[in-house]
Amino acid sequence: MRITVIGTGYLGATHAAAMAELGFEVLGVDVDPTKIEALSRGELPFYEPGLPELLLKHTATGQLRFTTSIEEAGAFGDVHFIAVGTPQKAGETSADMTFVDAAVSGIAAASTRDALIVGKSTVPVGSARRLKELTQQHKRPGINIDFAWNPEFLREGFAVEDTLRPDRLVVGTDSVVADQKLRQVYADALSRETPYISTDFETAELVKVAANAFLATKISFINAFSEVTETVGGDIRTLADAIGYDARIGRRFLNAGAGFGGGCLPKDIRALQARTGELGLEKSMRFLNEVDEINLRRRDRVVFLAEQMLGELEGKRIAVLGTSFKPDSDDVRDSPALDIAGRLYGSGADVRVYDPKANANSAKRFPRLTFVESLEGAVAGADVVLLLTEWREFRDMKPGDIEGHVQTRRIIDGRNVLDRTDWENAGWVFQALGQKTSDLSAAAV
Repeated sequence: MRITVIGTGYLGATHAAAMAELGFEVLGVDVDPTKIEALSRGELPFYEPGLPELLLKHTATGQLRFTTSIEEAGAFGDVHFIAVGTPQKAGETSADMTFVDAAVSGIAAASTRDALIVGKSTVPVGSARRLKELTQQHKRPGINIDFAWNPEFLREGFAVEDTLRPDRLVVGTDSVVADQKLRQVYADALSRETPYISTDFETAELVKVAANAFLATKISFINAFSEVTETVGGDIRTLADAIGYDARIGRRFLNAGAGFGGGCLPKDIRALQARTGELGLEKSMRFLNEVDEINLRRRDRVVFLAEQMLGELEGKRIAVLGTSFKPDSDDVRDSPALDIAGRLYGSGADVRVYDPKANANSAKRFPRLTFVESLEGAVAGADVVLLLTEWREFRDMKPGDIEGHVQTRRIIDGRNVLDRTDWENAGWVFQALGQKTSDLSAAAV
């Protein structure tokens, strides 16, 4: 079988390179000629550990190619994966299906042989059946096109591993032939006894958004308790450890901090609420409103703590360490860190920003911030340091590494990754979300 991947953004480029690594001949398709030219040279427009090596390896051999021609893809492929984006509609919370609809109808019309179209994009429940009908409307006479939905579960920073060695595979289809073809595509994973869940379209669509809604709820749950521990003087890390020992709960994702962001969790929980509202089930997902609000309140809290430490923000120099929504990624979509940096700037602060990989993407969104290329450059002359993305460089940071550069020894740990005792013993005014509130006005020098 020959494989095409329609859409070569984060999901599509990763899937295409991984399919080539598994031995398939792969053609990636995108409407952006600049992106296609870069990928054809083995260059990625984003940062993802391990992916550049795969891309270079397989573009060099010709196992993986890229094109802007949907007609070429239709003549080439036996299995067409749809990996285009479903962004939030402007001014709304529902998902924009424009790109998915165009990709499905386009490849259906272009297919010159019997084929299988497989959706991987995150879509509102009910979309797959509609898209299957759209496929039948646009396919050529005499061509048989099966349809399936195979949601992705990629974690940014671990996307290559998650594609090559997934923790589960979910396939929604009403076609035995489609199911058999996908078992062939994923034969390597199945040989390692990866769980394979064959189900209907609706369940397959809901699995992805249900997983993201659960993770978002778990993060906001611990952040809600961090509001309590900050007030009463407890320690959210110890609380999370204690309840995490319960196997029914688990410790993963029980990390209090500045909140979640990225291109999936925020938009997916909002789109899920919008879709259930359309189905007349507004009450079913009403709790996700509070999940979203708790998450956004964490950003407010960081800004408040900075203001409490400094007395006022205007004219004060603030070092922001990290702007990507998570470490090992340059993705700044709905990033709490970048949003906080922007708010501080809007309040009149002189904000110096450093992220190991996301400076360029951050500058596109907030060009008025001052971006520097080193930790030392960010903290130089700082009145307060904010750790907002837990890159290893920042997690491993010691007081002595930066105290000779700052104006005053004040730090806010927005990700609960630093040792409070080390910093306070070194004379720093230290605050972390979910921990007891220090004397924030102390004049550490």
